[in-house]
Amino acid sequence: MVRLDLEGGDLAVLRLLPPYGPQDEADYLAALEQVARIDHPFVLLALFGGGPALSRNGDREQALWFKRTRVHMEATCRGCAMVRPGASEASAATFRRLWSFPIHATQDEADARAFLAAHRPSTAGTSPEREA
Repeated sequence: MVRLDLEGGDLAVLRLLPPYGPQDEADYLAALEQVARIDHPFVLLALFGGGPALSRNGDREQALWFKRTRVHMEATCRGCAMVRPGASEASAATFRRLWSFPIHATQDEADARAFLAAHRPSTAGTSPEREA
């Protein structure tokens, strides 16, 4: 199942989670295109369930997306957190070679959301004292 939601206007949540289906790869690539159309500052939370890998063609299309949208992503994305089984600092390092904005890889969604809160346009720089 693939779904892209925009929470609060500036948190894009991309989900690729069970149950997996034959249309997931195409839906995932279409969701990436939707992310690239976000025209204002945002953060990206990618939730991956550890399902099937992309096909060779899907992997190529994803790589082309990274290349084609790099300038736009650098201008609009303030941070990205990826949640997946087995996520590690090495996972994050791979994406840091693609983008210069803050990247975090974790196995815990709450940890990912906490990381993004520090970079999210609507909450960055706020503290409980300032919100009161």
